[in-house]
Amino acid sequence: MKKQILAVITCLAAGAMISSCNKNNTQQESQPNPVSDQVLAQIKANGFSTDNVRKTEDGYLVEGDILLTADQLNEKVSTPTLRIANNEQYRTNQLVTALPRVIKVKVSNLGTAFIAGADTAIARYNRLGLRITFQRITSGTANITIQGFNQGPSGGYITLGSSGFPTSSGSPYGTIKMNTNAAAYGSNPNVLYVGSVIQHEIGHCIGMRHTDYMDRSYSCGGSAVNEGASTVGAVQIPGTPSTPDANSWMLACSNGGNRTFNANDVIALNYLYH
Repeated sequence: MKKQILAVITCLAAGAMISSCNKNNTQQESQPNPVSDQVLAQIKANGFSTDNVRKTEDGYLVEGDILLTADQLNEKVSTPTLRIANNEQYRTNQLVTALPRVIKVKVSNLGTAFIAGADTAIARYNRLGLRITFQRITSGTANITIQGFNQGPSGGYITLGSSGFPTSSGSPYGTIKMNTNAAAYGSNPNVLYVGSVIQHEIGHCIGMRHTDYMDRSYSCGGSAVNEGASTVGAVQIPGTPSTPDANSWMLACSNGGNRTFNANDVIALNYLYH
């Protein structure tokens, strides 16, 4: 998830496959783009934005906070055709399987605000009564590990967190990365803010796309971009609205504060996991 920062005013914004939250800053940095035209074509063919794609040690970071691995880009998936989106709720082709299921979450080498934020996000999911529940553990093997990275603003945004999509075997994506740079959450992170970002990244881990992936300008500002038709990657969830949904927990960019599930988010999660 990403967040956009202006000189004085904090504006609306957000950011395997991996997803992240970003924040926009007037500081602009130009970086060489190591992503080849071939990879950009693969990303576009899979229904993801090719704006500001970043190469990472794990793959390619797209849409601010979604990690796509090279294997995922090369996968040939036969699934429902992508509907050209308005602002409905969308899921990925792969979901978490073997339900009911307890997903174990571990926070690794992060401060108390991130631990409390993880507990906040877990409690919000567990209150929904889904067939997937979450449990924070302090030892043993976790299904999702929350760990830190330190990265300052770049290109007018800062990444707040990133994660990915479920595996082809039906497991949740296994890593959420949270930015420990002071420009992301400040020197004294707000627990509800951190928890909202973790809640968003867990959404990606269990198969949720950005609500406004077809037009990230809705929550992130800038130019409207629709990636067009694809055959993989974004399947509309029945019963969710076809009009903009300003309070969705899966908007691409953070509003800089506390954001949790709205009524349409609950409909989407219940459709997939109840």
